[in-house]
Amino acid sequence: MADTRQRIVIKVFRKYGHSLGPEALEFIEEILDRHEIADEDVEFSIEWIAKEYNKQDDAQMKVSLDVLQRVYDTFQGSGSTSDSMVQDLIDPESHLFVIDAFDMPSWHWSNERSTFERATVPLTVSGSADSRIMAMRNRLNIIRQTILRNDHFSPSTLPSKDRERLLTLKSTKQLLGRAGDRFLLFGMLARNKEGKLCLEDQDGSVELEFSQLDQPSEGLFTEGCFALIEGDYTEDATLLVIAIGHPPCESRDAARSIFGHVDFLGKGATTLLEDTNLAARVRLDLPDLRFFVLSDVWLDHSATLLGLRKMFDNCMENSFIPKVMVLCGNFSSRGIPQGNSYEVRKFQDNLDSLADLIASYPLITRTTHFVFVPGPLDVALNSVLPRRPLLSSFVSRLKSRVPKVHFSTNPCRIKFFEQEIVIFRENLMAKMLRNLVGIKPDVRNDDLKRYLVQSILDQSHLIPLTTSIQPVLPDFDHALRLYPLPTAVVLADKYDRYQMTYEGCHVFNPGSFIGNSFAFSAYTPSRRESEECVLDMDSED
Repeated sequence: MADTRQRIVIKVFRKYGHSLGPEALEFIEEILDRHEIADEDVEFSIEWIAKEYNKQDDAQMKVSLDVLQRVYDTFQGSGSTSDSMVQDLIDPESHLFVIDAFDMPSWHWSNERSTFERATVPLTVSGSADSRIMAMRNRLNIIRQTILRNDHFSPSTLPSKDRERLLTLKSTKQLLGRAGDRFLLFGMLARNKEGKLCLEDQDGSVELEFSQLDQPSEGLFTEGCFALIEGDYTEDATLLVIAIGHPPCESRDAARSIFGHVDFLGKGATTLLEDTNLAARVRLDLPDLRFFVLSDVWLDHSATLLGLRKMFDNCMENSFIPKVMVLCGNFSSRGIPQGNSYEVRKFQDNLDSLADLIASYPLITRTTHFVFVPGPLDVALNSVLPRRPLLSSFVSRLKSRVPKVHFSTNPCRIKFFEQEIVIFRENLMAKMLRNLVGIKPDVRNDDLKRYLVQSILDQSHLIPLTTSIQPVLPDFDHALRLYPLPTAVVLADKYDRYQMTYEGCHVFNPGSFIGNSFAFSAYTPSRRESEECVLDMDSED
């Protein structure tokens, strides 16, 4: 094999954290020669082999010839097996799962192995001091490994002028004794004991000075978010900030190509080849299938049940029955004051009325999965995130009258074929804006929506805030994680409606169901897009 081709092969495998011995390198040379791969196609071909090797459970850092042979044999036989696999996937019911936050397996990032390791100790709602530290370290390390893999931070090993001018990622411990030098740091924005903003990483912290910063990059910067900061270290032991930005977002395909063997949802891991076949099946055989998403379904509002009835009537008249209907709280416009037995009884009656309404449409009752996600004001066992489902004592009639009902946590996830859809009900925009430490001036409303989506996905977390602002159960912090990037995220909020796609992830807010009209969103899995739906209120409503 020519030296150039060898360097390409070694570089591709090194990108995934593997090294090649002479035997493995010779085996790959035989594969390339056998299939007469041109020099310009070598990198593309080896990329597929390296990705698949990395997914194997027994993959070692030094490439094993036996595992490599198995990967190659799998590729050789994939053509005949993939078609039969697709033909077997005929029932969408068997590929639809509603996953609670407390049922998701916990995976920690291991710096030693540069991969995810499943938690071995039982998870508890109380957590421990170690689990609180582990939760924040996982947030930092997961984002950090994506930064180091990004093209802007993993330059070619070949000498070049660009490489000489490149700023590499440093740690706060490397600042000591180097006043006047420029650094690029990555860490969490937080307040020190004096209330001054600083940057914390795994090695320490440094106070930030923003007097020379013109304006931050796009996004919302809050206490608790992780940021890339470029600046000059001063004699006063502060970092004079000249640029600040969110970490780069890694696409779902890129993350899955490396960690496709990790079963993050607990429903079985799939390969990229299987995902591609499943996506094709959804596009071809289920083009009209829809998920309806409603938020702020205030059952104590007189118009809500009228609006739901109108929506159900519309579905029946047009023979258009949604596969899933997600109903997000709050299910009461005011919540239930503590100790108010009248409001408790009224809340129970409203849920019973909803059960009777759904049951009055037999076709919808038999066909549609109803997912109930509690809001901030709803009655659950806990008030911190992730939140438990609605109390079982309130939903007995719904359980008895609606066979396909799911009382889920907040947040929860829906796995449908190869897609992962995150449902989160929180007044997130207001919470983020209340805790801002930096934002571009003269921001318009549309910019705020885009900044919110960008910030949440760049941070790979639904709540990029400190635990003092938003308490989170530390053992279940992984349930709020957005890595690998989901297919779609529902940020149900009382803020204005929006929908946008960022780095291949579709994010939308259905808005409140009750307003000047009945408003909700319809998500189409075949297109991975949502559309806003509006039903006008009749005069008698």
